[in-house]
Amino acid sequence: MTDASGLRRKIWIAFILQAAAISFAAVLGVYGASAVLKHLLIQRALTEEAAHFWKRSEADPAAAVPDTFNMTGFLRVDGEPDDALPPPLRGLPEGYHSLPRSEGGSLVLVERRGDRVLYLLFKQEQVDALAFWFGVVPLALVLIVVYIIAWTTYRASKRAVSPVIWLASQVQRWDPKHPEVSALKPENLPVDVEGETLVLASSLHDFGVRIEELVQRERNFTRDASHELRTPLAVIRMATEMMQADAVCSPRQQKSLNRIHGAVRDMETLIEAFLILARDGDTGLPPEALRASAVVEEELEKARPLVANKPVALELVVESDFRLVAPRRVVSVLISNLLRNACYYTDAGAVRVHVAFGEIRVEDTGIGMSPEQLERVFEPFWRADTQRAGGQGIGLSIVQRLSRRFGWPVHLASEAGKGTVATVRFPQAEPPSDEDLD
Repeated sequence: MTDASGLRRKIWIAFILQAAAISFAAVLGVYGASAVLKHLLIQRALTEEAAHFWKRSEADPAAAVPDTFNMTGFLRVDGEPDDALPPPLRGLPEGYHSLPRSEGGSLVLVERRGDRVLYLLFKQEQVDALAFWFGVVPLALVLIVVYIIAWTTYRASKRAVSPVIWLASQVQRWDPKHPEVSALKPENLPVDVEGETLVLASSLHDFGVRIEELVQRERNFTRDASHELRTPLAVIRMATEMMQADAVCSPRQQKSLNRIHGAVRDMETLIEAFLILARDGDTGLPPEALRASAVVEEELEKARPLVANKPVALELVVESDFRLVAPRRVVSVLISNLLRNACYYTDAGAVRVHVAFGEIRVEDTGIGMSPEQLERVFEPFWRADTQRAGGQGIGLSIVQRLSRRFGWPVHLASEAGKGTVATVRFPQAEPPSDEDLD
């Protein structure tokens, strides 16, 4: 988990956005309040002050115009020169005006009664002072309180999610093959791990222990099976080979021995493939520098007994050899399954293996498959011809699983009655060198 996507950073961003949104709303509110103060309250005060003056003027025509700390008044009678008026007021029509700051910035109300015109000015300095004391100061206080609350809440949230972050860091460091779950034991947990986090940690600890047990069980199985299954098969194979070499055996007995010998070879290949696939991730087999043509030639020799009683030729065509660094058993099992599948379903003609750079292609002149059959060819235990002896229907499934495990794409093309072409590509292929012994 990186800092850019961590839970703590997301919470921090959320609080920053929250504080920014509150600040924007507060500024917007103060700006609106200032506009209301300027354009409504002061305008109303000027209007009421003008009404009060006209009322006083009716009772006393010599009544003085308002002249206070915040407000200044001027009265002009029609026919009199307007020299007594400040220049910004001259020529203003009736109504409410806001003078530019270059001209004082005052708020002005102009009213006429008969032949007299009243000018009332509210000083801009006072407007700014009111806006400051009733807008900016409360805004600053509100924002300070908001920021303090947001920071306090962030710290509390950070402490609340710290156990989750700690737990995530522990799980992130786990090796899937060797999960270290000792840190999640109840006695090793930090004191602040409690509640749902404690339940999660305990569950992960139990889950990790279970995974360790399953991994160890898998290792024990593959280790024991590798020895216990191969050994009796090797004994059976050697015994059948010795009995086949005995001239006393009748043709019927020889036929049975051949079937036993073929079944043993099939079982050895299957066991080898299953043991490779049973291992999680790593096959446990060391990589070797292999020459593709040498591995194919070896598997061709092993497959010859499969077509010994059929008019089928096994051929190797080396177009361009290549070097591959991979476990020999894996490559052998993959090629062997493709060859065995081709031999089982070819009654006459040839099975040719073409070796080109980065590619091995197995072609046969067998029964082939229809497009519908080709779609199911990689399904386990599915066979194109269920009446045909030999094969268990899992060879191509094993090929596909091995190709996915090691990144060797496999492709099948087939036509019913004409044969099948299986192509395996090796992206890691290298040009062969003289030092390659295989």
